[in-house]
Amino acid sequence: KKNQTKVSRLEEYLQQRDYTVLEFQRGIGESEEHADLWTGYCSFHLGDYKKAMEVYKSLTTGPDCPAEVWVYLACTLFFLGFYKEAEEAASKAPMSPLQNRLLFHLAHKAELKNLIDISSCSFEFAKELIRHNLVVFRGGEGALQVLPPLIDVIPEARLNLVIYYLRQDDVQEAYNLIQDLVPTTPQEYILKGVVNAALGQQIGSRDHLKIAQQFFQLVGGSASECDTIPGRQCMASCFFLLRLFDDVLIYLNSVKGYFFNDDTFNFNYAQAKAALGNFKQAEEIFLLIQNEKIKNDYVYISWLARCYIMNQKGQHAWELYLKMGTSSDSFSLLQLIANDCYKMGQFYYAAKAFDALEKLDPGSNYWEGKRGACVGIFQLILANKESKETLKEVVPLLRNSGNPQVEYIIRTLRKWAKDNRVLIS
Repeated sequence: KKNQTKVSRLEEYLQQRDYTVLEFQRGIGESEEHADLWTGYCSFHLGDYKKAMEVYKSLTTGPDCPAEVWVYLACTLFFLGFYKEAEEAASKAPMSPLQNRLLFHLAHKAELKNLIDISSCSFEFAKELIRHNLVVFRGGEGALQVLPPLIDVIPEARLNLVIYYLRQDDVQEAYNLIQDLVPTTPQEYILKGVVNAALGQQIGSRDHLKIAQQFFQLVGGSASECDTIPGRQCMASCFFLLRLFDDVLIYLNSVKGYFFNDDTFNFNYAQAKAALGNFKQAEEIFLLIQNEKIKNDYVYISWLARCYIMNQKGQHAWELYLKMGTSSDSFSLLQLIANDCYKMGQFYYAAKAFDALEKLDPGSNYWEGKRGACVGIFQLILANKESKETLKEVVPLLRNSGNPQVEYIIRTLRKWAKDNRVLIS
């Protein structure tokens, strides 16, 4: 039991990348098994590559040094900039995914650094190409500093800068950059289609959406692209914009095996399922999505809420609303919950939503919806499909309204409650 406690405590410190316990135990002569390996591990992940290097170097001098220590040492040398020494150390380690990955990065460092350091005037263009490619390899890092001057030098620079703007949600800048480009390759048609689709949805422009749909159709219908994954995605996008969701699913189903756990693919796939009334599968697919940006998008929230309601989970839809701040989107979600819950006979959450809408817009006719929902709750209680205790919440909801019909309805409810020994106040 004592050993289990020690191991448990060590694991807690390691999860926090805190090796103070290892140092303390070493000082009092009570080191854990493999304490040096753990110290090297923690030092490396804390960014103290020099200390990690010293620990691993010390281990390599021992007679019982595990062979994989050489690749750990090589990693520390790589991060310290000793590329030649890192390669030598890695060559002494057994083959492994880590060794392979390290050698790959070392090869990029032996090549790119040499190319960038070449000072010949005749190599200036290649220098710009390398700088451009490094931005791409690094996922857009430094795009605004490197790519704009290269737009008229390297054709791909314009396209990659457009992609960068799209990823930053700066759709207008992406459009400004690509609007005058006459597409000649499938990639250019696709990118121009994506930009027009994004701008069209953002500003509500049918013209931009039509252009996007035409570009997607050109690519997806071409002989060279119709059987490729991008080509089929284009046809799915074309039919999505045309709201022909049966056709959308034909194309998405044909490529879904290549997009396992891809959040963007699942977002579109779930919307198409829901649009065709397959709310059970749509809910399951929506819930697979992990990307926080998508999950905070009103399109995602509203579709998921509708799926919940259609799957008789009105409470989950209401909880989605409660998590939203006050905004035009939250008001729209309230309207969706109120009307869809009413339509699906989930009168309790319909009444709560209509009540909230009535408070936000007292001059409206939301009273009629709330009245119908409250009467609907009473009907469900009479049919033994709703708890009698729910009447306790119905009365306050009705009292929130200033409508003269309120007292008549409450008197009816009170009479029934009294006759059936139900306490509602």
